[in-house]
Amino acid sequence: MQASKKYYTQQEAILKAAHYCAYQERCHTEMLQKLQEWGIYGDEANQVIAFLIENNYLNEERFACAFAGGKFRVKKWGRTKIKRELKARQVSDYCIKLAMKEIDEDVYVQTLQDVLQKQLTKIKQKHPAIIKQKLFQYALQRGYESDIIQDQIKLMELS
Repeated sequence: MQASKKYYTQQEAILKAAHYCAYQERCHTEMLQKLQEWGIYGDEANQVIAFLIENNYLNEERFACAFAGGKFRVKKWGRTKIKRELKARQVSDYCIKLAMKEIDEDVYVQTLQDVLQKQLTKIKQKHPAIIKQKLFQYALQRGYESDIIQDQIKLMELS
């Protein structure tokens, strides 16, 4: 027995969407997907999104900055991975550039050093070349830029 799907009036959809956006920053794509899950499509969905934007519940710049800052501070992601994820969410290039400015360069390099040091303790190899390769691959996977990774690995004492 399948439960019947609830249909929302436009006013109910607006209230529900506003609550959804107030709980956590959302991008336009996430909100549109959620509206479609709720059975709201086309012009009606566009009107809900327009309301959310006009009333500052939905703000792509704010979302991009919050996303980039959070993924960097909490998950220790590099700029490349953050940019890729923002693009996947169809965030504009302007907002992505704005979000990247939120990440302080000195803190970024220090975070990469911390990530590399932590990973170094997990590597069981003794050969310096293999250790460097493993560290490089790991940091690259985390979304850090190859030139910065190489510079930081050179500074590490690997014997």
